[in-house]
Formats: sequence, C-alpha cells, structure tokens
Amino acid sequence: MSDRTALGRQRLETPQTSRFRFNYDAEAVGRVSESIARFLGTGRYLAIQTIVVVVWIFLNIVAVGLQWDPYPFILLNLAFSTQAAYAAPLILLAQNRQENRDRVSLEEDRSRAEQTKADTEFLARELAALRLAVGEVATRDYLRRELDDIKALLEEPGETDESGVRRAPRR
Repeated sequence: MSDRTALGRQRLETPQTSRFRFNYDAEAVGRVSESIARFLGTGRYLAIQTIVVVVWIFLNIVAVGLQWDPYPFILLNLAFSTQAAYAAPLILLAQNRQENRDRVSLEEDRSRAEQTKADTEFLARELAALRLAVGEVATRDYLRRELDDIKALLEEPGETDESGVRRAPRR
C-alpha cells in the first residue's frame, strides 16, 4: 500500500500515469478525423469503394495468374474489417466534436435568449411607464376646452368681488 501512495495512486479509480508520453495536438487529430469521417459519408467514397471491390473480385476470378485472394476473398474481408475498425472510432470522434460545438452554440443561444427576454421586459416596463405618464399629460383637446370655458367666462358679464376679480355669473 505504501508503494501506491508513493506513486501517487491512492484509489482504484485514479488512473496510473503512463511511462510513454505522446505529444499530439488533439485539435489537429480531431480536424483530420472529421475530414475522414466527412469523406466516408460521401457518394464519391462509395463509388470508389464499389469500383475497387468489383475490380478486386474480377481480377481474382478471371485473371488466373493474378489470384492473390481466391474465392472466399478473405483478404478483401480483412481489408473491410480493418477499414471498419478505423472508421468507427473516427466517426465517433467527429460526432463528439460536433456535439461539443452544438453544446457551446446552445449555451450561447440560451444566454442570447435570456438577454433578449430581459431587454424585452425592460422595454415593456418603460412603455408602460410612458403610457401612464402620457395619460397624466393634458391633451390638446382638453386644453382647448378649458381655454374656451375660461374665454366664455371672461366674455360674460358678471360680478366682481372686492379684489376686482370677476366672478362667474350665477346660474
């Protein structure tokens, strides 16, 4: 147990450090794997693969002197198995990278939507405040009516009080 603590591995779920250190650019590996995965999903690749398989089978059946892979085509099967063994992890790596990009994009969209919602709520509150303020402002029609009433009062003969201010006539 003291050997494990000396190595820095105290628990079973802590991975051991490897003696071999490979320095590689994970981003470059990801870009290459995405380009390969993109190519494997094209019609061009399927056409090339089909042509290679047809030529392979044709040469191994017809050309008696060139039969490097007789009828069960075990070498061709091995080539397909090897290709599938490399293609599957590359496709998974490309999918994981796309998932990470989608996650970042989704987080940005969420934050942008939250900001837009906050801005919209702020503008709605400001608009409501403006509507309330406009409701308290005297309108042109209201002022015109009031001025007409005052003009009518001034034009009518009426009594004046002791300070000389005219009073409205009694009705």
